[in-house]
Order: sequence, then structure tokens, then C-alpha cells
Amino acid sequence: SMARPFLADPDFMNKAKENRADEINTCIACNQACLDHIFKRKTAACLVNPRACHETELTITPTTEKKKVAVVGAGPAGLSAAVTAAEKGHYVVLFEAKSAIGGQFNLAKRIPGKFDFHETLRYYSKQLEKLGVTVKLETKFRAEEAAEFDHVILAAGVKPRKINLPGIDNEKVILYDKLISQNLPVGDRVAIIGAGGIGFDVAEFLLHGVSEELETAEFMQQWGVDQSLSHRGGLVPPEKQHSQKTIYLLQRKTGKLGVGLGKTTGWIHRATLKKAGVQMIGGVSYEAVTDSGIEISINGKSKLLEVDNIIVCAGQVKNDVLAAELSVLGVDYQVIGGAKLASELDAKRAISDGFTSACAI
Repeated sequence: SMARPFLADPDFMNKAKENRADEINTCIACNQACLDHIFKRKTAACLVNPRACHETELTITPTTEKKKVAVVGAGPAGLSAAVTAAEKGHYVVLFEAKSAIGGQFNLAKRIPGKFDFHETLRYYSKQLEKLGVTVKLETKFRAEEAAEFDHVILAAGVKPRKINLPGIDNEKVILYDKLISQNLPVGDRVAIIGAGGIGFDVAEFLLHGVSEELETAEFMQQWGVDQSLSHRGGLVPPEKQHSQKTIYLLQRKTGKLGVGLGKTTGWIHRATLKKAGVQMIGGVSYEAVTDSGIEISINGKSKLLEVDNIIVCAGQVKNDVLAAELSVLGVDYQVIGGAKLASELDAKRAISDGFTSACAI
């Protein structure tokens, strides 16, 4: 119960002993950089702490030349960059266009099973305060402001990729970020376009709603664990899940859905959705959205899925508009996280990017 938490924060016990629990970098139980790495015969690390198991390679050296650094975007990459730059001794100003820090984590924390993502944002919020980072919320950074800084780190993140499909402007079509952030109402029959990590998260969200801390008894019943130990092996038939929704999870690629999910956790997501009756369909060509639903074809055979809503989870595109403007101005800058490369973006790479970019200043 403490192995992964010590990767996330090796000072866990010291902070707890000194009544600094709010400074603990909490393990979010993602397995992405610890167990997933081990099962691929790679050195373990930690999503929320890139230095884990790499302490001699990734070091934070105090600066001998204090610089004024602007970090644009307060998602995982920007937060990591701002905190690390401040730890080095630089004066850091963090700009965020929205009313709260977090970026994509503000979507992730609402997904069932990802409630602990709240803790990462709590940790970063405390670190920003402790290290004296100036945080400017609801403030868009303008290229002309770069002259006030010695260095700029662009961590403006990503935005959902829109798809070109006849009828895509139909009111029944919803982008995943709006669905999750606004908890928009949807009908009982839903098609999800895209079966990557976001598609699976959206399916969980549709089944269970906004993330809450799961009750232990409910979890045990769902997975067939006998807490009374009165049955052999402590196992009982798992409780059958019944969903009022009919959900189609679709992808263009043929083969198993969710193949890119984490090695140690992907099976859980697939099993959960399968138990809930989610229909997973690969090898899909999208033809058109109509008032009746979405027209698709599988192996050349056309089919109409009569659904109330279509949720688009077709990847992301980088938000890097400022980079071109800063380049023209000759400003010293870096682009990190999703703003640098949107494809297959995850928090592990974003936080690592933030750390290494700040160390380089």
C-alpha cells in the first residue's frame, strides 16, 4: 500500500510527521510509469514524479542566474514546468486562460475511478503557493508580453480534433470535453467515435456519471470479493451491472479495442465496459450523421446505428498558435506537452516535459 506512494513522493513520511500532509505528492494509482514500465522490462518511474528511480540523472540544480520565466498554460505540463523552474530559483509567472489550474486533469478527475486526480491538483496548488509562483487565472498571454520575460514556456495544451463528416453539425453531436466538463445530458442510446483512452473514459462517464469516491462495499460486490471470507477463496459471483443506456464504442482500426491502454489496467477497463453491455466495434467507416443516428459501414456493409447522441473522441490537436508569433519576435521560448505533440498525449509525458524544460533554463 506504500510502494507506489513512495515513488510519487519519497518524502511522504517526513511530510506526514511534520504536519505537512498538504505537500505530499499523492500517488493516483495509474500504473502508467511504474508497473506498466516493469512489465515492458523498462526502468520504473512515476507519472506524477518523473525523478522516481532516475534521481541521479534528473536533478534540480539551483540557478546561478535568476530569470523571469513565463509559463503559458496551467495543465499538467505547465504546472510541472512552473514548479520546477521556481524550485531552481527563477521568478515564475503562470498564465491560465481558464478560471482554474488543471487543464486536461479537470476532465480526468471527473471520470469514474480517477477521483485521485484531484489530489495532484491539490499538490500543485500548494507548491505554487509555497514557491511563490505568480498565478494569473482567466488571463490570456499575448505574444507582445514576452518582452517582459527572459524565457517563455508554452504549455497551452490541446483541443479536441473535429472530424469532417456529413451532418457532423447536427445538434446530437457532442465533443468529449463539453460532455465531461458540463455534464451534458445525453439520451439512452449513444455512439462514441474513437476508442482510445478518451473513448473508454467517456464510456465510463456515460455509465456512472461524474466521479465520486467509490464505496468499498460497492466495489467488492461489483468484482465478486467476499469480505466476510465465508466463501472459498473469498470469492462470490460478481454483481451483474445493468445499464439503462445502449452504448456503442467505435473505432476505425480493426482488431481489439483499447489495445493502446495501459498493460496492467487496460483489461480492467475492457472488462468493466463489457460487463455493462457496451458494444465494442472495430473496423468502422463513418458515413454520415443523420437525425436518426449515425450511418457506418463495416466490411463494406452499411448499417444505421439509431442513437440519440454521438460523442466525438477522435483525438486531439495541439494548441500552438503562440509559437509562430514568438518565433517571429525572436523570443527565447520552448513548447512542451500537448502544444508540442498532441498525438498519444498523456499526463506522464506532459509532466516529464514540464520538468525537463524547466531544468534546462
